[in-house]
Amino acid sequence: MAVGKEILTKIRSVQNTQKITKAMQMVSTSKMRKTQERMRLARPYADKVRSVMNHLAKTNEYHGLQILERREQVKRAGFVLITTDKGLCGGLNANLLKKFFAQVQAYREQGVEVEVVCLGSKGLAACQRVGLDVVASVVNLGDTPKMTMLLGALNEFFARYTDAHLDVVHLVYSGFINTMKQEARLEVLLPIGQAELEGSAETEAQNGAEATEYNWDYHYEPDPLSVLDYLVRRYLESVVFQALCDNMASEQAARMVAMKAATDNAGNAIKELRLVYNKSRQAAITTELSEIVAGAAAV
Repeated sequence: MAVGKEILTKIRSVQNTQKITKAMQMVSTSKMRKTQERMRLARPYADKVRSVMNHLAKTNEYHGLQILERREQVKRAGFVLITTDKGLCGGLNANLLKKFFAQVQAYREQGVEVEVVCLGSKGLAACQRVGLDVVASVVNLGDTPKMTMLLGALNEFFARYTDAHLDVVHLVYSGFINTMKQEARLEVLLPIGQAELEGSAETEAQNGAEATEYNWDYHYEPDPLSVLDYLVRRYLESVVFQALCDNMASEQAARMVAMKAATDNAGNAIKELRLVYNKSRQAAITTELSEIVAGAAAV
């Protein structure tokens, strides 16, 4: 059995760790409220732009805009991978990367080449470990993300799709459901409208209704090409920014839960160590009393 001094050292060490995890839990709780508010404020604009692009996708009138073209065959796929810059957030990044690498493996089995844009250092490090082709990356996004930090990497990726270098672009991020649950999501970012059309068809099928065809008609001023080019760019940027806000809210919620669990576990460890320490001290006292009694009896 360990001596009392060693046990006391362990208790102090666990207590110091508990103080750190408790402080991190409180900081994450404060940041989580701010990220959730930012996420809620970004959603109305993103939802409205998604609705407009959904209608536009059903018109099939792209007026020669290259970024709206659909490829018949997928030979090269791209991923916008959004992860965290820091750890200590439970299995958030692990679950996301598991879903991401499963899709990458599925493409490789089909002979499809893969390119990645990484937003967050954890995803960048994971892609570099396995040797994936990382086209661009943005790290150290901070607690308040700015769209200007993302534009360079995203424009490079969208230009590759416009030039037919990529045939499909996926968006991978952690979606915020509630404080205790975050979901790894993999969505189709390009071609535009595919995810929305599939989702609306599934919804109608679940409701027992057949998928209907809509004939949307738009009039553009001053001309379709300039309006659509601006609208598509804003749509893609808003979707990625909304996903980034969701991922940050998920990060703070996951970190808060993980730090609370670590704090509770440290408290349990301290109780067990104190019990061991008391047993050790009692055993030492009992041994000394026995020696004293044995010495007196011998005299």
